[in-house]
Amino acid sequence: MPVELPYLASYKNVKTLFEKIRSARVPDVFTTGYLADTLGLKSSGDRALIALLKVLRFLDSAGRPTGTYSLLKHDKSAKAAIAEAIRTAYAPLFAANENAHQLLPDELKGLIGQVAGLDKTMTQRIMYTFRALCGAADFAATPSLQPDKELQQDKGKGDEIQEGPETAALRKGLRPDFHYNIQVHLPTNGSEETYINIFNAIRKVFK
Repeated sequence: MPVELPYLASYKNVKTLFEKIRSARVPDVFTTGYLADTLGLKSSGDRALIALLKVLRFLDSAGRPTGTYSLLKHDKSAKAAIAEAIRTAYAPLFAANENAHQLLPDELKGLIGQVAGLDKTMTQRIMYTFRALCGAADFAATPSLQPDKELQQDKGKGDEIQEGPETAALRKGLRPDFHYNIQVHLPTNGSEETYINIFNAIRKVFK
């Protein structure tokens, strides 16, 4: 069954993003303002890089750096951390070919076509995004540092990725939260006992 894989419409600054993260301060929240003013990536096309960082789990759903973000701050751990994040984000590719990062462009396009079943344009966008990420990674390295616990958010928040407008643009199959609104129409001529019975019944259902 075809799967969805993350991609960027503009992938030219992927490597630059990680280079700038390495030298810049760690933000409380990684916003478009931080991306533009602190990292200097001001193009509207660069805004999707924030969503990419969420897909790679370096940011949580609210844009706060996770524990693994700290690994991007050190030369010896950054490339290994990026490689591990790629393996997770593009797991279907590595399931089909465990050496997906070593494939030549035509071979990679064929693999993406096999896994995702998309047209030529979408296949190329995924391929170029994947290759841009791989250019910033080292799949033979292992992190020499542990994730910074001070940066790690609540585990549920840090691991849960919610799909927003920017993340949706990556066409990644994520895990959104669902909220339900329940309306109860009470009879106008009911007695107090009737109302109590109704609410007790609702309470038992959602207990």
